[in-house]
Amino acid sequence: MDNNAQGGKAYGLLKSHQEEKLNSINEAFLSDSKYADEEDLATKLEMFKKKYMEFDLNDKGDIDMMGLKRMLEKLGLAKTHLELKKMMSEVAGGPSKDTISYHDFLNMMLGKRNAILKLILMFEGMGKEQEQKDAGPPSRKTFSDLP
Repeated sequence: MDNNAQGGKAYGLLKSHQEEKLNSINEAFLSDSKYADEEDLATKLEMFKKKYMEFDLNDKGDIDMMGLKRMLEKLGLAKTHLELKKMMSEVAGGPSKDTISYHDFLNMMLGKRNAILKLILMFEGMGKEQEQKDAGPPSRKTFSDLP
């Protein structure tokens, strides 16, 4: 029993350490003149950080192939190994990488280049906003609705 708490604690520590690292990268982007005219940059960076952390980050705080795969499966978009590799090289801007760093991720999200992953995340973000608008009172469940 005790063993599990330890794992959770270590995981929490890892996550907060990763978040600190991501925050410092956000700071760098905020003071980068290249993005000075980007609207709501701080808000966007905060959103991108949350999105990035949803991917199962490896111990270096990067998105690896498994993290990308799991995230896309969560979104209902299972991809082949080849497609994942292509997506990763698109984000990293080169075929040799097997992880996506937060820096690469931000460059993708804020840059002009259209990567498949960027389109998926933008689309997913828009889908979420749409859902919130449509969220009226929940419809009553009947027995026939139960799984």
